Amino acid sequence: MNILRVAGDTATPVEDVVASEEPLELRLNGFSFAVLMRTPGDDGVLAAGFLFAERVISSADDIERLEPCTDRDHPHARNILNVTLRGQALGNLDRMLDERRCIVTSSSCGVCGRLSIDSLQVHAPFIDTPLSMARDVLRSLPDRLRQRQSQFDESGGLHAAGLFSREGDCLGAYEDVGRHNAVDKLVGRALIDRALPASSRVLVVSGRASFELVQKAFLSGIPVLAAVSAPSSLAIQLAEAAGITLVGFVRAGGFNVYTHPYRIMRQR
Repeated sequence: MNILRVAGDTATPVEDVVASEEPLELRLNGFSFAVLMRTPGDDGVLAAGFLFAERVISSADDIERLEPCTDRDHPHARNILNVTLRGQALGNLDRMLDERRCIVTSSSCGVCGRLSIDSLQVHAPFIDTPLSMARDVLRSLPDRLRQRQSQFDESGGLHAAGLFSREGDCLGAYEDVGRHNAVDKLVGRALIDRALPASSRVLVVSGRASFELVQKAFLSGIPVLAAVSAPSSLAIQLAEAAGITLVGFVRAGGFNVYTHPYRIMRQR
């Protein structure tokens, strides 16, 4: 798009690339369930991760089909995804629709649409895994994630999330206007690949560590969550209770470990 770039006293018309954000309507067996504000692309894994985080599904077996809207006359067909549930998830569909308000979930919030504070609580096994990693590997992860942010290079307006091994190998990464969407895409991919719980993996996010990101890591069995920026107080409380090693302000020079520091070792 054409913009006016101002530097000092100079204003120059230039062409710029901006991050794409569009709504995605999720329909469960024909019923509208949620509208997500997201960066288009990878909608199937985004839906799977989102529905897993919302406890609509518990495994890939709960999904019969993920398919785009086939109504060519619908003006928003490209932004509608039909999800067909089966098994226990299908049996719980009426209750899930009754318990959740069908509203827009913004790209900055991963817990919109809940009916009560109690509904934010999740139940998953305490993460008690022997995974450990070297400090120098942990410090390197934001730069390794940055190398996978091709869309950020163009627009500068996207968050990223990556899943890494304890040795620092990137096993997958996604970008999105919403940091929780990027995590949902990662989790959705792992869910479809039947790679959950991800008990030997490290989750790295490009922004802050909020409550909903720790919650997604908890449900996915991920023992270490590293963020480039700060964690919130509620994120720290949940990480402590869940058994997650929560690390913030990860930079080349160091980082802060807020919970369960025993997983971060001095040497390889």
